[in-house]
Amino acid sequence: MEKELLVTFCRKIPHQVFIYLLPLTLSWACSNKKSQSDTPSLPYDTTYPYQIIEVVSGLEHPWAFGFLPNGDILVTEREGRLRLIRDGNLQDSPIPGLPDVYAEGQGGLLDLAIAPDFATSQLIYLTYAKPIESGPATTAVARAQLVDDQLVALEDIFVANAPGGGQHFGSRLAFASDGMLIISVGERGLQAPAQELNNHIGKTIRIHPDGRVPEDNPFVGQEGALPEIYSYGHRNVQGMAVQPETGIIWQNEHGPKGGDELNRIKPGLNYGWPIASFGDHYDGGLIPDHDTVEGVELPLTYWVPSIGTSGMAFYTGDQFPAWKGHSFHGALVGQHLVRAVIQDGNVVYQEKLLEEFGQRIRDVRDGPDGYLYILTDEADGVLARLEPVP
Repeated sequence: MEKELLVTFCRKIPHQVFIYLLPLTLSWACSNKKSQSDTPSLPYDTTYPYQIIEVVSGLEHPWAFGFLPNGDILVTEREGRLRLIRDGNLQDSPIPGLPDVYAEGQGGLLDLAIAPDFATSQLIYLTYAKPIESGPATTAVARAQLVDDQLVALEDIFVANAPGGGQHFGSRLAFASDGMLIISVGERGLQAPAQELNNHIGKTIRIHPDGRVPEDNPFVGQEGALPEIYSYGHRNVQGMAVQPETGIIWQNEHGPKGGDELNRIKPGLNYGWPIASFGDHYDGGLIPDHDTVEGVELPLTYWVPSIGTSGMAFYTGDQFPAWKGHSFHGALVGQHLVRAVIQDGNVVYQEKLLEEFGQRIRDVRDGPDGYLYILTDEADGVLARLEPVP
């Protein structure tokens, strides 16, 4: 099903505003290499004329961002810098106090999460590619206090047993409804270890915010299994969010050649990689579909060809009322934003947004002001927000 609507793109440049009226084609983003049929249209297709308002530019391959209670915005740059946006202006100097970062390939300074109790704890959490002796690097999570615009009391709370080269580090962070910290670790391009429980390769991790292992994790006490593991069989999770009304953990992840996935994460389950995928190997080798392999969890939806999923958020604001509760997913390869409606644990509708914006969407977040914010992965990256056209 396709429909046309008029969308206003508004990019703020110093002293000027350029407005582009562009047609945007909406269509189902979900497909199957075996001709998966489209889901019938449901009444979730309310669309809005919207404008893209640039907040700041000049970010070098930014990866993630987060809102502080005082209105400041923190942004990670993959090269290893943490940037501060204050009163709508990108501050000249990066925030000091970061760990050493392996900024090669897909490695670098990655995700960012603000502690739910930041107002009292001043804690922020960062994922990064950590240089190691057996290396060159692994995925790690550090936390620190943000005091007077600098990081203090920096400490690693999790260092993955996932050594490898410069690819597939993951890594996203989310605080679950029970206060636990959820971490994604990529399979480092190694594939097979994602099915083994004696490492953190291709795993979802669940820990206390100080790094302790919860006693109710699914593999605690199992011989040969690392107790931090919450789920396994992942390739490279690039987006993660907790659904506010249900507490369900959702992840989007990169498939191989095709087969990007959206998964509902449950404790102890196997999500299939590399023994199952709706994509195929880059060399043309075939991979069995999930529904033909016993003991693996099916994705809720998947994209063939791959859109390069990245970033995920549930919209809770009031600026776009009909979108409230819907999930949004960045697309690096597709250079668009996906709006996906999840109802009763199923994806019932999808819409492509921002196709004419023409930039790699690395992250998307729900803003405290009721708007939806996006971050572009470019040499001159942009933080922008979607606003309804007045």
